[in-house]
Amino acid sequence: MRLLPLAPGRLRRGSPRHLPSCSPALLLLVLGGCLGVFGVAAGTRRPNVVLLLTDDQDEVLGGMTPLKKTKALIGEMGMTFSSAYVPSALCCPSRASILTGKYPHNHHVVNNTLEGNCSSKSWQKIQEPNTFPAILRSMCGYQTFFAGKYLNEYGAPDAGGLEHVPLGWSYWYALEKNSKYYNYTLSINGKARKHGENYSVDYLTDVLANVSLDFLDYKSNFEPFFMMIATPAPHSPWTAAPQYQKAFQNVFAPRNKNFNIHGTNKHWLIRQAKTPMTNSSIQFLDNAFRKRWQTLLSVDDLVEKLVKRLEFTGELNNTYIFYTSDNGYHTGDSASSPAAVYFLLHHVMRPVASGCTVFGVLVLIDESGQFSLPIDKRQLYEFDIKVPLLVRGPGIKPNQTSKMLVANIDLGPTILDIAGYDLNKTQMDGMSLLPILRGASNLTWRSDVLVEYQGEGRNVTDPTCPSLSPGVSQCFPDCVCEDAYNNTYACVRTMSALWNLQYCEFDDQEVFVEVYNLTADPDQITNIAKTIDPELLGKMNYRLMMLQSCSGPTCRTPGVFDPGYRFDPRLMFSNRGSVRTRRFSKHLL
Repeated sequence: MRLLPLAPGRLRRGSPRHLPSCSPALLLLVLGGCLGVFGVAAGTRRPNVVLLLTDDQDEVLGGMTPLKKTKALIGEMGMTFSSAYVPSALCCPSRASILTGKYPHNHHVVNNTLEGNCSSKSWQKIQEPNTFPAILRSMCGYQTFFAGKYLNEYGAPDAGGLEHVPLGWSYWYALEKNSKYYNYTLSINGKARKHGENYSVDYLTDVLANVSLDFLDYKSNFEPFFMMIATPAPHSPWTAAPQYQKAFQNVFAPRNKNFNIHGTNKHWLIRQAKTPMTNSSIQFLDNAFRKRWQTLLSVDDLVEKLVKRLEFTGELNNTYIFYTSDNGYHTGDSASSPAAVYFLLHHVMRPVASGCTVFGVLVLIDESGQFSLPIDKRQLYEFDIKVPLLVRGPGIKPNQTSKMLVANIDLGPTILDIAGYDLNKTQMDGMSLLPILRGASNLTWRSDVLVEYQGEGRNVTDPTCPSLSPGVSQCFPDCVCEDAYNNTYACVRTMSALWNLQYCEFDDQEVFVEVYNLTADPDQITNIAKTIDPELLGKMNYRLMMLQSCSGPTCRTPGVFDPGYRFDPRLMFSNRGSVRTRRFSKHLL
């Protein structure tokens, strides 16, 4: 598409140099694919959509607490989802799920590396043309704007560098690789622009706010628009704006029931951390927690500026605004012990008959110091997989809270539904949230979602932990690691009128199982895998197998606690009569 210069006027530093031209003829040409619910009545335009995406913002540990303006301007003016989940608690797989509306086993992005399909040539060829922004642009005539962090390996030389602009974006303002606040490079429609460390012109959250406001000032008035703004906050290195660096001085990380206790009935590597934590570790934890909140204050300012500009331009009442995060986060630290080294040396490296090596699973759990383990995500527990989700827009009543079980794979279908696109033409695994947002009664909805993750490890010994064998990664100086090759698991997260459960299997030699009743045990302290009703355990195992092989409509079939669920116990048993479990594909997940 031909790009035209911005209309004359004063530009902010870091503002867009070009915006797409717009053609009423093109708009009419493409509308046929997106008439849907809204139609195209004379003098009206289909709704605009804004998606605000933060990086590593938890919901369980009070991650929304600093965002008073955001809660007032989006949550209180619309709907807050109290049960919103991600299908993988890691940046790149989760962002790929948002863009494609698919579970990781269907978009094949399994970790944050090029080898894991994160912004790889394969991703660009197969998945990018079918993302919901690409459909919005090509089939619905939306002008599409992106600013911020895309995928962790975006800009890698082996994947086209910063010259690559994904299909579907009219305007592209993307960060090279992972989150930073200063000293970063952006791709401006395929051209590199470096930024330094001058707060007034380089602080990334503010740069994203400014370029977004410029888009609203100079965009076309003939086409509806979609904006995706992906901030670095509150991802490490947790660099707050100068005016916020002394905020929350009296705030400390929550001391929940599972804070600084030994993890029992968990996978063996959870038990290797030393308890109690040292005072210095707890101080580090509190400081990290405080800094994360500080970075979010600039996000709060961004939201306020954006809403005010939409109101000033007369667009607010015709715009849906979504606010969410790519995954949750846990904050804690630990100290090593002789027992930890023993476990890692004797369990991480295990020879098997094939001559290959199976690496011990590393499953670390903590919730601001829970079970005395480090800061990160990647785990299957609520603090890592549960995220904020707030939505306001036309037809949404204010001050609503929904307990419906939703996932970020639902965002793409929802936004396409808002645009009027026929969702039957997609292969997305998610469901449109639009009926929930509009208060539909007697709505049939899912009772479960899938969570899946493929672990990462290194083939060499970690230089900071020479006593550890190869196979682990994300290791801290005290030699407690957050990941390993077979930190590979899949879970069914189930909610119904009577049950609030999580069933998980690990792809390791033990085929370790963890099950939690979150009604009785919201902190996930007690693994009830050995005490739960065997029939229910079998049904959950079978449902997990079905979800791990689902695609499109089959991902939306009834769950264990749906009235339409059908279970044939004969499918659960092998010739030896043991419960059959789903094996993980190393190429898919």
